[in-house]
Amino acid sequence: MNPFLKICTLLLLLFSNLAVAQIPEDSSQLIVVTTPDWDAVKGTAQRYERQDQGFQKVGEPFAIVVGKHGMAWGSGLLPIDLEQQPVKREGDGKAPAGIFKFGTAFGYAPTANTRMPYARSTADRECVDDSQSSHYNTLVDSSAVSKDWTRSEQMRRKDHIYRQGVFVEHNTPATAEGGSCIFLHIWRTAGSPTEGCTAMASSSIQHLFVWLDPRKNPLLVQMPVEQYELYRERWELPAL
Repeated sequence: MNPFLKICTLLLLLFSNLAVAQIPEDSSQLIVVTTPDWDAVKGTAQRYERQDQGFQKVGEPFAIVVGKHGMAWGSGLLPIDLEQQPVKREGDGKAPAGIFKFGTAFGYAPTANTRMPYARSTADRECVDDSQSSHYNTLVDSSAVSKDWTRSEQMRRKDHIYRQGVFVEHNTPATAEGGSCIFLHIWRTAGSPTEGCTAMASSSIQHLFVWLDPRKNPLLVQMPVEQYELYRERWELPAL
């Protein structure tokens, strides 16, 4: 195919796919994360809840950090064509952009003040980031499954960053090298970037633990401001 025609075809496919994306009707809680551009590390998060007049802000915005190399399009609810750039890959140090569901909340304590499903992080709790493993991009109890991985993220650490967190369903079900083990979690220090997660102050995570309600099908909406504004009306996203 003529290169120009190929580019036009890809663009048409991309924008026809993007045009149909929107927040599901049964989702009434959003966490919207935006950064100034694709390469930015620091950004802002805002909670929203759907009411009669649409999505309304809940509380004040709060500071977040994303991957050390910014963001890239990830695999979530959006039908993003993989020709679109930048695209999230395993080990690229980028946080995924897009719209994502949440999985399990986790932490060091035996129980937590949250309505989300909660799993205590023990010494055997791992998130597998070896894309050759059958457990790639999942949280596992390594004492209860047959180990077929060479790389994983230990969920019980000596530091505080996973003391409370929430699993983000990016690349779920997993495609090899598509990126893995993406969480909302506590930052190391204010402004310190991550390997691809979205991190924030401990108090912000605590607020999210209390607020998130799985009955309201909460979602993470995450992307640079320019992309957010470009698709906001098309995807029926709330105003920033």
